[in-house]
Amino acid sequence: METSLDNFLHRLPVMAGLSEAALQFLGGFAVEENHAAGAAIVREGDPGDRVFFICEGRVQVVKDHGAAAPVVLAEMGPGDYFGEMSLVESFVRSASVVALEPVRGFTLKGANFYKLYRAQPDQYGIVILNIARDLARRLRRLDERFVAGAT
Repeated sequence: METSLDNFLHRLPVMAGLSEAALQFLGGFAVEENHAAGAAIVREGDPGDRVFFICEGRVQVVKDHGAAAPVVLAEMGPGDYFGEMSLVESFVRSASVVALEPVRGFTLKGANFYKLYRAQPDQYGIVILNIARDLARRLRRLDERFVAGAT
């Protein structure tokens, strides 16, 4: 199913509340990426400079990918995104993300979000708040998984 960037950005929960102008602004920087099943889209320890928004396909977020006992932290699909921590902090990637099937998505660099901040700070605040909410939800899910596994 072919999805246009414009249509896709409008449907992303992380972009909820953004003005049409802000969506168009960010859309102007988006780059389409395609990855084959089994491909490592990002690798743990690599520098992080972009956020990846999944349009089609599924991925796994894996800690210690390639090790004898890797840990699967999450699975994601259309409408999900990863790499957002690179917007918040300047550390290396905390996990690898591997395509479970062919994946099509769009990326935005941290510098693109900074440009949004400079041009439309109120809209930037909306995106960052949406990301913060998602990070809190993800942390809560991991906490619940950790506690369930410990009992």
